Amino acid sequence: MKWSGRYKGYHAGSLRKDLISGCIVGIVAIPLGMAFAIASGVKPEYGLYTTIVAGILISLLGGSRFQIGGPTGAFIPILLAIVMQYGYENLLIAGFLAGIMLLLMGLLKLGTLIKFIPRPVTIGFTAGIAVTIFSGQIAGFLGLRDMERHEYFFENMKEIVLRLPSLNLFSILTACICLAALLLTPKWLPKVPGSLVGILVSTLVALWLFPGKVATIGSAYGAIPGGFPGLHPVSLTWDRIGTMLQPALIIALLGSIESLLSAVVADGMTGTRHNSNRELVGQGIANIVTPFFGGIPATGAIARTATNIKNGAVSPVSGVIHGVVVLLVVILFAPYASTIPLASMAPILMMVAWNMSERKAFAKLLKTRTSDTVILLVTFLLTVFTTLTTAVEVGLVLAVLLFIKRMSDMLSVDKVLPDRSNLREKVAPHVVAKDHDCPQVSIFTIDGPLFFGASQTFANLASIMENGSDLKAVILRMSKVPFMDTTGEAHFLALVKRLHGIGANVIISGIRPQPQRLLMKTGGLTIIGEQHFFEHTGEALNYALHTLNGEKCRGCRHFAFRECNVFSELDYVAQPGSQPSPRVRSGSQPV
Repeated sequence: MKWSGRYKGYHAGSLRKDLISGCIVGIVAIPLGMAFAIASGVKPEYGLYTTIVAGILISLLGGSRFQIGGPTGAFIPILLAIVMQYGYENLLIAGFLAGIMLLLMGLLKLGTLIKFIPRPVTIGFTAGIAVTIFSGQIAGFLGLRDMERHEYFFENMKEIVLRLPSLNLFSILTACICLAALLLTPKWLPKVPGSLVGILVSTLVALWLFPGKVATIGSAYGAIPGGFPGLHPVSLTWDRIGTMLQPALIIALLGSIESLLSAVVADGMTGTRHNSNRELVGQGIANIVTPFFGGIPATGAIARTATNIKNGAVSPVSGVIHGVVVLLVVILFAPYASTIPLASMAPILMMVAWNMSERKAFAKLLKTRTSDTVILLVTFLLTVFTTLTTAVEVGLVLAVLLFIKRMSDMLSVDKVLPDRSNLREKVAPHVVAKDHDCPQVSIFTIDGPLFFGASQTFANLASIMENGSDLKAVILRMSKVPFMDTTGEAHFLALVKRLHGIGANVIISGIRPQPQRLLMKTGGLTIIGEQHFFEHTGEALNYALHTLNGEKCRGCRHFAFRECNVFSELDYVAQPGSQPSPRVRSGSQPV
């Protein structure tokens, strides 16, 4: 996507549409920015600063013309864990490092690799994050006092139970009013942001009917400063950088997934195509700059991006306007935000958790009862009960291991013979029988990739060596082997050498380009012998029949091949190694 393409045909009417959508999304982003910041364990203004700085930069530099960036619910568990373990200042360092990682991912064109993260892993940790966010708002909803935040789910639930005697009925009433507004506004006023209505109504009710009875942003975090976001120094030292590398990697991974998923949603809604690598570059630059204004990590926000599109956005200008609107609100109305009850924030985040829970996809995967179900449940449970870092790492490792297992199960090795009931005499496994199997020539069909996870399947070929003294040729049909790695090649050549050791020729038919190139590089082609490679099984069989021990053929009644009728009746001089000279078949050849 070229720069000109993002603004092609842009005119005054387009600007008007972007102004409308940008203002609406900006209004939606204000309560969400504060709520996400509070839930992440930092002051609400830092969420607003993130919305302003990151939102503008992601729209200007990203790869999707409709993307709205800022703080998101997906980051809450990981950011809260970092703040609790390392502190706010180190969170800024982690966000800065994550930005560098995202920038490098985009420059190295790794954007397309994100799609290879298994869906059960993404659904599992997304659902786990939703449970974590929802459960984290129970205390705010009930107005519990003296709550201590803990890193793990069980400890937080225990804390809620211990603090239940301190519940505040006024907080519950405030939260219920906000929740009612969130549920009813889309039905009655579909074009008005429900979160804004909920906060305004519940705040006014709390101020007029029971002032001073509920905790507010101001009482908990102090007044929100107005004016432009000031520069915030970030203390970068090698010790701190080394400590925050792992958290930064998780932020970068989660941010890349979230932003590209959001861009894909935007593509589906508009019929456009985003540039995934450029999107990562934009996300990276935004996260590098934002910490220097005190902002927390940001990514593409699916709900706000969808709102942007639904309200008529045409270009990235709407995303810039959304950031400017938030900035103007901070400058003009910051003191009033301090009166917002914390209980009003809880229903908003609960609704965010419910909407991001992927409950339908989760239930669908559960019903499949496959290995993907195991990955889903493990990732989900680890996200809820341990940390997101552990969940993603274990989920990915488990997905890789189960994938290797599935791929290894796909590899099959079947002994075959020509089926003379078939007009083309195609080879088939069912033809092989105890009384119908050539003692001197064995044909095997190998089906599947020969890689490190499937290398042990060569053990199935051990049976061909039980009567090794009679075996003269082994034909390996490899037209169904799409890939071979060095481990598979090592096991393959070990089998070849073992067969050579008992005096059997190894003949290859139908080998595909990649395995052939690898054998050429490793010297396997020379070990097998280039003269032993054929395009068709029939050609390979004709060659193999020339290697037969004629003495062994005389009197044989297996009749595995058409030529056996002639070989079994020939008279041989009793000389070791005497061989018949069968004519090359003029008829059809097995394939």
